[in-house]
Amino acid sequence: VELYKLKAIDKGTDIFTSMVSRLFIILIITLFFLLFTLGLCFYLGDVLGKTHYGFFTVAGIYFLFACIFLLFRRFLIDNPLNDYIVRQIFKEKKR
Repeated sequence: VELYKLKAIDKGTDIFTSMVSRLFIILIITLFFLLFTLGLCFYLGDVLGKTHYGFFTVAGIYFLFACIFLLFRRFLIDNPLNDYIVRQIFKEKKR
């Protein structure tokens, strides 16, 4: 019983640390896209003549992406995340 507890703790910490590192990478990518989006909004605003037109254009593009993402979220998020968690649980440590 003690061995199974230790193995469960080991797997739990592996999954936790893997998720934390992935969340950190996602945070950095999110900050990049935020700054990129602001730059694109201001650039398109200059091209279109008014700043708010650039923000509306980028918001429309993100709305289209969100609609497409909602249609395919099972294939883009749900299945890969489930597969990742199962692989982490059943992964054997190489020592």
